[in-house]
Amino acid sequence: MILNLTPVARFGYRVGLPRPGKWWEVLNSDAATYGGSNVGNLGGVRAKEQKSHGQPCSAEFTLPPLSIVAFRQETA
Repeated sequence: MILNLTPVARFGYRVGLPRPGKWWEVLNSDAATYGGSNVGNLGGVRAKEQKSHGQPCSAEFTLPPLSIVAFRQETA
């Protein structure tokens, strides 16, 4: 779960993750369904083995303004 509590969208925001692979966006409080501007990650992101924030992997996220986005890793 990532919160962006600023009124500015953040693009290419790198966040550390524990494992590589596909991470699905399961909640975006900025979605049009909730009356938001519909800025998001087009359903998910792909993490690769690039260390960040003390984690072995990371991905670049789009963080909508004043929002909460939540992700889950794709299972086999």
